[in-house]
Amino acid sequence: MHVLITGANGFVGQALANHILSQGCLGESKVSRLTLLDRQFDEPVVDSSSLDLVVEQQSGDLADDQWLKDTLGRFPMDFIFHLASIPGGMAEKNDVLARKVNIDATMTLLEICKAQTESTGHKPVLVFASSIAVFGTMPDLVTDNTLLKPQLSYGAHKVVGEVMINDFSRRGWVDGRSLRLPGVLARPPAETGQLSAFLSDIIRDVSQGRTFVCPMSAEARTWASSLPNVVENLIHGATVEEYKVQDHRTFTLPTLCFSMAELTEAIGAVYRQDAKALVRYEPNQMIENLFGRFPPLKTLAADEAGFKHDGNLKKLVERAL
Repeated sequence: MHVLITGANGFVGQALANHILSQGCLGESKVSRLTLLDRQFDEPVVDSSSLDLVVEQQSGDLADDQWLKDTLGRFPMDFIFHLASIPGGMAEKNDVLARKVNIDATMTLLEICKAQTESTGHKPVLVFASSIAVFGTMPDLVTDNTLLKPQLSYGAHKVVGEVMINDFSRRGWVDGRSLRLPGVLARPPAETGQLSAFLSDIIRDVSQGRTFVCPMSAEARTWASSLPNVVENLIHGATVEEYKVQDHRTFTLPTLCFSMAELTEAIGAVYRQDAKALVRYEPNQMIENLFGRFPPLKTLAADEAGFKHDGNLKKLVERAL
C-alpha cells in the first residue's frame, strides 16, 4: 500500500509520518511505500533499510504542476494526506504564492487522482487538511450548518479545496474527506506565518516557569487540540469506511473550547507552576478578533463518524508537549 503525505516537513506532517513509520500500517492495511513531499526537509530521508517499507523523500515546488505530476505519476497511490499549505499570515503577505499552493496544487493533486482512477480503476482516499479558518465571523453556536465567512485568504482557499474535493468525490474520481483542523498544540518555535503561534508559546513557556505576555484577554475563548489528537483524527479520517462519510465529506473536527484564563490554569496544574503570576494579558485587537471570539461548537457529523477531541483541557495541555 502506497501512502503520500504533502507538507511532510511541517509540524503535523512530521508527526503523521513518524506515526505511520512506527506502526507500519494504516488501519488494517500494511504500508509498503511512504512518499513524503515538501519544498525542503530539515533532516535527511528516513533510513528505511531496517523497515519493511520504502520511504521516499521528495523536495520540490508544489506550485510546479509538472513536477508534481512527474513525481506522483510513477506509483499508484492508495492514501493521500494533503497537508501542504501557505498559512494565514504568510498567505496575506504573498497572495500569488498562496493561491498557487493552496488552490492550484490542490487541483493538480485532484487531477492526478482522477487520472489514476480512470486509467487503473483504483480510486485513492484523499484526506484534506482544511481549517476552522473557513468560518471567519462566527455565530453564537457553530454547527455543521454554520455559514462560511472566512476573514483571511487562507480560509477562502480552504473553502475552495473542500468544494472541489466534494465534487471530485461525487464524480467517483477520488474518495475525499476534508477535515477542518483547529489550532494544533504545541508547535515548536519557528517562523511559519502562523498567527496563532502564541497558543503554543504560552504552554511551552509557562510550563518551564517563564513569564509570558498573552496577546488576548483572559476571557478570550478559542478552540484547540493536541498534536497527538490531530494525528489520530487524520488517521481515522483515512481509514473510516466510505459509506460512513459519503453523504458528509467535510467535517469540523471535535475540539475543546476554552478561555485563556482556563488554559493558563490548566498549564499551572499540569506542570505545577504559579501560572497566574507568570502570565500578563495585553490584548491585540486583531489577534483577539481572529482567535479569541470562538463560541461553543457542536460537531454531530464528526462525532457520528468516530472523530474525537482530547477529552479535557488538562489532558490537552499534557499531550501538547
